[in-house]
Amino acid sequence: MKMQNLALFLMVAVAIGGVAWVFLYPLLSGERAAERRRASVAKSQPAAARVSRGAQKSRREQVEESLKDLEIRNNKSKKPPLQTRIHQAGLNLTKQRFMIFAGGFGMFVFLLLLLIDAGILPALALGFAAAFGLPMWALSFLKKRRENKFLHSFPDSVDVIVRGIKSGLPLLDCMKIIANEAPEPARSEFKAIVETQTIGMPLGEACAKLYERMPVAEANFFGIVILIQQKAGGNLSEALGNLSRVLRDRKKMKAKIQAMSMEAKASAMIIGSLPICVGLLVWLTSPDYIELLWTTELGRIMIAGSACWMSMGVFVMKKMINFDF
Repeated sequence: MKMQNLALFLMVAVAIGGVAWVFLYPLLSGERAAERRRASVAKSQPAAARVSRGAQKSRREQVEESLKDLEIRNNKSKKPPLQTRIHQAGLNLTKQRFMIFAGGFGMFVFLLLLLIDAGILPALALGFAAAFGLPMWALSFLKKRRENKFLHSFPDSVDVIVRGIKSGLPLLDCMKIIANEAPEPARSEFKAIVETQTIGMPLGEACAKLYERMPVAEANFFGIVILIQQKAGGNLSEALGNLSRVLRDRKKMKAKIQAMSMEAKASAMIIGSLPICVGLLVWLTSPDYIELLWTTELGRIMIAGSACWMSMGVFVMKKMINFDF
């Protein structure tokens, strides 16, 4: 009974700490105030002033200005708002509806555990985790899967633009071809660029906003190339051809890294699951021998310490085998 109370206390503490980190940390750390200040600094100037000033600038100064604008625009908080993450995951939901679904799922789990007489504390802990933990994990999973699909087809989309420009088609017409024929999610993202440009936004800025909907480095590269070419000119087909080559090299490097780290990942999975499997087999064969771990005070302390050390080891191995490039 004491072991169950200790486990429930740890679960509730972790859940409360996660919620406090999500909702209270941005307020206490001043991140939101910094975001508002960056937004006020990054406000665009009137179009007439930009044109009159840009006419006197050299090509080098225009390129530097474009890079600074993109750096200010992308230097935001690492964790975007909930509504932005919902769009990045490819869900057509509002923030309020998502929160209603998450709360309803948590309430369903809470009532289900009450019906099976699991206890009020386990029902509260698991219901809280189902309302705040599982929906956010599902959102991150869908976002990552959508980004991987986009990266799989994005180099081919850039090649379509390169071939279209070399054959004499305008850049916007090449993007319309991708918006009609490319696989998802590249099709919807380029369709959003075309629709944004149709309502009056310059094509360079519309392409730069691709990074806000698809926060991957490849989309940022594409926005930089288009924005600089729109402001400073140059051979767009050559620039996009070089970009396509870079994107394919990054794709090959990512696949190579995954292949080389797969052995380490398999070893980490085996090492992490070995104590649990051995403990389960010992309990099936000799239950009296291993029951001392949860029937005595010293045994419970040993289980808690072992779980902490194993968790630390798993986190360290995860950091060692996950490469960011």
